[in-house]
Amino acid sequence: MSETVTEVQNETPYFPMERDSRCPFAPPDGTRRLREINPVSRVEIWDGSTPWLITGLEAQKALLGDPRISVDETLPGFPHWNEGMKANVSIRPKSVFNSDGEEHARFRRMMTRAFTVKRVKALRPFIQQTVDELLDAMVDGPRPADLVTAVALPVPSIVICQMLGVPYENHDFFQENSVQAVDRYATPEENMQAFANMFLFMHEIVEKKMVDPADDVLSDFAGYARDGEIDAAEAAQMGLGMLIAGHETSANMIALGTLALLQNPDQLALIRDADDDHVVVNAVEEMMRYLGIIHNGQRRIALEDIEISGQTIRAGDGVIVELSSSNWDPAAFPEPEKLDITRSARLHTGFGFGPHQCIGQQLARAELQIVYRTLFTRLPDLRIAVEPETIEFKSDRLAYGVYSLPVTW
Repeated sequence: MSETVTEVQNETPYFPMERDSRCPFAPPDGTRRLREINPVSRVEIWDGSTPWLITGLEAQKALLGDPRISVDETLPGFPHWNEGMKANVSIRPKSVFNSDGEEHARFRRMMTRAFTVKRVKALRPFIQQTVDELLDAMVDGPRPADLVTAVALPVPSIVICQMLGVPYENHDFFQENSVQAVDRYATPEENMQAFANMFLFMHEIVEKKMVDPADDVLSDFAGYARDGEIDAAEAAQMGLGMLIAGHETSANMIALGTLALLQNPDQLALIRDADDDHVVVNAVEEMMRYLGIIHNGQRRIALEDIEISGQTIRAGDGVIVELSSSNWDPAAFPEPEKLDITRSARLHTGFGFGPHQCIGQQLARAELQIVYRTLFTRLPDLRIAVEPETIEFKSDRLAYGVYSLPVTW
């Protein structure tokens, strides 16, 4: 069931809010208007419920760090993002993504060991080799090439499969089902079937690794299950969450970021011609701020009454934290509509904020730094091969991006 446009207490509704085709990187203009009126505002979503939409950076960080805000999707009033997510809540095992407090901390400790600075640093040569090989294949192939299928999607998919110990030859299976599992317009049955397909596949791998472990992250999770710290279903869910998050977000950032840089050649030149690695490091932070690919909001529910921004969020009220809006908050980022890779953008919420912020953010940073630097130094004359207005943007997926990006050189 798709969400409908209605007026709630004379305020702008949340869904659907299409981005302006004249500036497809900007958050929906309706979120800007709400932020200017009050960054904590009631809206209506697909099921007629009226959660709070949080659009300002200060308010978002206050709530995302508040223990009175929960990710427990089983609680009445939780603002599920479509009918399928609500209908299928009972089949999703507990994990780092839907638990709070000490339970969440326990899951998070198990998962963060895979993403330490040391382990990500050790992966950088493999990421670089992967990018080089994919660019070799793209350059040797026909022109124009689709950057999404040639580079953006396979880079993070290959890397996360390598980390987890999941055969990359199954990437088409996971790509198809991960899209269906979080498709806003899929039926609950379609959402459930896609999730079940992936979960059962991952559960089978976990069971095998409980008996015959290897040197990979899924074997670590299987070891926790074998030792009784978690069960096999929880281990499979942790692996599945990593697999989906590990390729979906980075793939969209690579393609969308490339498009943004090609449309801002002065900023692209700074990356291409940089002698200092810190230029690229800072550029990735600004890209995370500017693009705001997590465009459906982080969903929460209040456990207690909370006073904020002159409003009272009651216990049991749903809360949607709209990250892309806060990253264009002029109170935090002057001239937010301007892509400026020299600005200090480290305060962005592109990876979330608080105890539930992205576990894999250091890996994502490494992938983006390597891809952007290599792509534009290897192909300094890279350009879009179609009229920009013909490029289709994703509005029906968990992460914002482009379906394809034809390029030539």
